[in-house]
Amino acid sequence: MGKPRVLVVGTGFAGYHCLRGLERALPPDAADLVAVNPTDFMLYVPLLPEVAGGTLDPRRVAVPLRPKLPRTRLVQAHATSVDLAARTCTAIDVEGRSQVVEWDRVVLTSGSVTRLMSVPGVAEHAFGFKSVAEAVFLRDHVLRQVELAEQTDDPAEKAARTTFVVVGAGYTGTELVAQGQLLAQEARRGRSGLPPIRWVLVDLAPRVLPGLDERLSGPAEKVLRARGVDVRLETSVSEVTATCAKLTDGTEIQTRTVVWCVGVRPDPLVESVDLPTEKGRLVVGEDLTVPGHPHVFAAGDVAAVPDVYNGGKPTPMTAQHAERQGRLAARNVAASLGHGRPQPYRHRDLGFVVDLGNGQAVANPLHVPLTGWPAKIVARGYHLLAMPGNRVRVAADWLTELLARRQVVQFGLVPAAGVRLADADRVDAGPVVRR
Repeated sequence: MGKPRVLVVGTGFAGYHCLRGLERALPPDAADLVAVNPTDFMLYVPLLPEVAGGTLDPRRVAVPLRPKLPRTRLVQAHATSVDLAARTCTAIDVEGRSQVVEWDRVVLTSGSVTRLMSVPGVAEHAFGFKSVAEAVFLRDHVLRQVELAEQTDDPAEKAARTTFVVVGAGYTGTELVAQGQLLAQEARRGRSGLPPIRWVLVDLAPRVLPGLDERLSGPAEKVLRARGVDVRLETSVSEVTATCAKLTDGTEIQTRTVVWCVGVRPDPLVESVDLPTEKGRLVVGEDLTVPGHPHVFAAGDVAAVPDVYNGGKPTPMTAQHAERQGRLAARNVAASLGHGRPQPYRHRDLGFVVDLGNGQAVANPLHVPLTGWPAKIVARGYHLLAMPGNRVRVAADWLTELLARRQVVQFGLVPAAGVRLADADRVDAGPVVRR
């Protein structure tokens, strides 16, 4: 009999750290390690707003897998089905070729996708913000709109092109508005005849950063408003067209840019699994195994991992939990193969950091609220510690930011057709899991 094969589906925070843990916990002859993922890198999602804002090179947030996971065989493809009875996974690569990967243990860590709502026009006209391509496109798009606004003689068109609407005042939306506003202001520098750059942040919640510590919301909103950001709370979008964002309070905002940061939902892979779910996430035990399927593990955004420090409710869908669940999954998979002992999941939130650009940030390390430069130092220190790679390059980009202006060049490498939510949703709707 050959060595048992461990398959990890997805290499986000949970999948990447699971594979790193497996390579450390298992001797080379103990198991074959295989990962299925559409890209050959682990994406450090928390820094995507800085890519869109022109602070970081896109490569900085992409940690290459092969140098970091030398013992793992990467199948660069989309997982389209996982057969739990036959213990196989079918994947389709970029050229449309199909291959079947057998497994003895499988760890589902395929993460989450943008959550769409039944708002007319959102899928067709709004942009997503969850990938390198979307961040690069948005950076170019903002710069392009400023350029086109300068070229037109129509005041209404000038105003529309220099108005940017972000829906969702959570972690991503707040940071994106903060970084995007600074980028657009830099692009406007030295141009005459342009109206003031306008950024609008919209959310149904009564405060920005509604899912984080209330002590972070007030200072963050104060920074945004001081920069001229139009913060619309307890308001949502009722319709989006190619030239307008209509709000539920009756306001119509003429714009060419609507970015959807409302939230995420578990990968559609979970929806087609004939297994119990909680709030759309796979039900797992404290050891991250699926009940009744001891060879099937799940972690990160696709798993409803019980939080013993919060009454057994599912842990939040954050990188902080995904990383630690991935590490535990590695330990428990290794234990199931006779190496070590399984452990339950235990983790208390360490707090959050929100970088608002320039010298502004808010943070609550160990739940101690900080603002300004102290929060900025904590935020950047946290990211440098949490990143699995590219730390020197990221630090160099941040140092350059202190000494020079942001670069406002656009390349136009990513077409709009690939980043509209309708296109992303069609791609995400593919995976199927069979029992």
